[in-house]
Amino acid sequence: MTEIPAFKKNLPTQIAVLGGGSWATAIIKILTENNVKIKWWLRRKSDVDFIKKYNHNPSYLTDAPLNPRKVKAYYKMYDALQGVDYVILAVPAAFIPDALKNLTRNHFAGKKVVSAIKGMIPEENMLVTDWMEKVFGVPITQMCVIAGPCHAEEVAQEKQSYLTIGSPNIQLAQEFSNLMTCRYIQANPVADLYGVEYCAVIKNIVAMACGITHGLGFGDNFQAVMVSNAMQEIKRFLDIVYPQVNRDLHSSGYLGDLLVTAYSQFSRNRTFGNMIGRGYSVKSAQIEMNMVAEGYYAVKSIYKINEQHDVEMPIIDSVYRILYEKANPMAEIGVLKGFLK
Repeated sequence: MTEIPAFKKNLPTQIAVLGGGSWATAIIKILTENNVKIKWWLRRKSDVDFIKKYNHNPSYLTDAPLNPRKVKAYYKMYDALQGVDYVILAVPAAFIPDALKNLTRNHFAGKKVVSAIKGMIPEENMLVTDWMEKVFGVPITQMCVIAGPCHAEEVAQEKQSYLTIGSPNIQLAQEFSNLMTCRYIQANPVADLYGVEYCAVIKNIVAMACGITHGLGFGDNFQAVMVSNAMQEIKRFLDIVYPQVNRDLHSSGYLGDLLVTAYSQFSRNRTFGNMIGRGYSVKSAQIEMNMVAEGYYAVKSIYKINEQHDVEMPIIDSVYRILYEKANPMAEIGVLKGFLK
């Protein structure tokens, strides 16, 4: 084996981050604690220019400083993708097809792809990793996903947090976990890409359900019962759609991620649900939030997928009917009460 020259051993890992939201910003903050160089693509040129001048995101996590020696912002995605080892996807799932529409398989050839997206591709009803494999030919063994429990706002405050990195390639999961571990973040690898990714999608729907019930005036007691039932729904769904031996749904990448999203003040999906419970229409809630709640799109995808499997998922069904069939929230939760134990 050829010896690696000493001067090359400590070269920084080259990473492209696609997306300009709070989670993308938090990921960049974490990564820059380590030996990396980041090419950051943002959709708006005004944001790129602002970051170049002031070294922080003008729209999200505005108090989080960015290291200009390690982070360079780009408006042209082609430039951001050149010469990188990793590509991190942090664009909302509903906008991924449009964001990447001008790219080809060559742009991802030889690169490791990381999904930081906790949603599904609408209409296609596909996980982001499956869509990347189908459209751009990225092997599933060259992909991993980032799960919580972790909110971007607490990363910005450098509060102790934990991440789970899922991949069928445990060596890749460990490698990326090392890049995402720093003094206030502990990242742990698991060999379960699909379980982690599906759980990250469904927990957003559950958080919406929790928000709806809170908006309707239900208390913590009812929410605790609903969350425990939701974990059972997730298990039933995964056991049918993607069974895996030794999957521990009680670990932080599954149960922990569900809990923080269902209960936290920072959960945009819970906030969205709370607005629906208080009488907002879907459109008015989306306009007032000015942020994407992945669970809105995800519930339709999971509902459609489950039409093929017929898994008992009353919480998913209730949220779907409230959001897409305009069912009365109080009446729908009244029906849901009969399914919970």
